[in-house]
Amino acid sequence: MLTVSTVNVNGLRAAARKGFRSWLAATPADVVCLQEVRATLDQLPDGVADGWFTTYAPGAKGRAGVAVYSRVEPSAVRVGFGASEFEDSGRYVEVTLPGVVVGSVYVPSGDVGTERQDEKDRFMAAFLPYLTELGEKAAAGSMDVVVGGDWNIAHQDLDVKNWRGNRGQSGCLPPERAWLSAILDAGYVDVVRARFPSGPGPYTWWSYRGQAFDNDSGWRIDLQLATPDLASRVSTVDIERAASYGERWSDHAPVTIGYST
Repeated sequence: MLTVSTVNVNGLRAAARKGFRSWLAATPADVVCLQEVRATLDQLPDGVADGWFTTYAPGAKGRAGVAVYSRVEPSAVRVGFGASEFEDSGRYVEVTLPGVVVGSVYVPSGDVGTERQDEKDRFMAAFLPYLTELGEKAAAGSMDVVVGGDWNIAHQDLDVKNWRGNRGQSGCLPPERAWLSAILDAGYVDVVRARFPSGPGPYTWWSYRGQAFDNDSGWRIDLQLATPDLASRVSTVDIERAASYGERWSDHAPVTIGYST
């Protein structure tokens, strides 16, 4: 069994104070992909990853940042995906483990009509060909690939509770959804949607505002996209939604998937 978990921690320092340490100590995952670490290497909490091999790609101070924790030491590490604008932005990191390449991605959130949306569009345009090439190389080398992360896109209406109210907003835009479709057309499988084809959800992010969490008014934006052979070997899927609002250590839930090997 290879178990992979992905979660946007919404600031690793804050998450460590709220319960991330306990979750990490108890997780069955062999690999954990983190997003929105929001800490430089010298700011990381002491002992937050004891017993794990850690690979960080920090972003600008207080922004972004991704990481991969693994129980086995990676044979290779890559930060970024060859696009100079995003090389040091803390948006992508990958590790090579026995038989599998695991990536952690944090797609920009965007904001319609602003530079943030332009940044998101540029990221998507650069990342798609890289993912396509990664999948092709892995297949040629008899490797599997799984990229976990916060993709900041609700691929279909059934991926967001208030889909009517969010039409025209970043995360639900037709070009963004088409971009995710293009990744799937390139051979990747949205593992959770393959397991739960009809929806709604299961959601992975709930705003801290209002009663979003209590009403399960969420978005499914945290995904694991895997190459077909690995996706065909899914044995367990767990969206680790906190039992109550007060027990949350992030506004996202870990998405934890077991793959038979």
